[in-house]
Amino acid sequence: MRVAVTGTPGTGKTTATELLESRLADKDADSEPALEVIHLNEVLEEEGLYTEVDADRESKVADLEALADWLEGRDDAVIESHLAHHFDVDRVAVLRCRPTDLEERLLERGEREAKARENAESEALDVLLAEAVETHGLESVYEIDTTDRDPEAVADALGAVVAGEREPTAGDVDFVGYLE
Repeated sequence: MRVAVTGTPGTGKTTATELLESRLADKDADSEPALEVIHLNEVLEEEGLYTEVDADRESKVADLEALADWLEGRDDAVIESHLAHHFDVDRVAVLRCRPTDLEERLLERGEREAKARENAESEALDVLLAEAVETHGLESVYEIDTTDRDPEAVADALGAVVAGEREPTAGDVDFVGYLE
């Protein structure tokens, strides 16, 4: 079982998957965890799996082919990153957040105003959700609105996706009003 946890930067992916990871570790304290949690952005940094640095966006351009090769053989995993939906997975959890809140979160963590605004607009336009649905189909996508949920509740929702206790959903969250 491979599960992607994706979403626009600032939606809570890392926080929620870290909580999920600790729960999986606690649950399987006497044995190996059933699923490895992979923070793909850390892998990209540590392994140098990027092709260039985009100076305008102040970010690294991921080498998706090299990342796919690195993921080869890691079949029981939760893969966390805004890029996770680009890889071969069984389920995709797309974390969503109200664009105004998202923009505020990104500014609080030091992002430039233009980058925070670009990400908020991307969220309003459902960019990552649309990519996930196009790549994996509606039957494999699970949309989770993190706006008014604490990290524990988001981790609970992710746990339900991983366990197969939740029905797929996509398109239930609508932030297009942000663009008006």
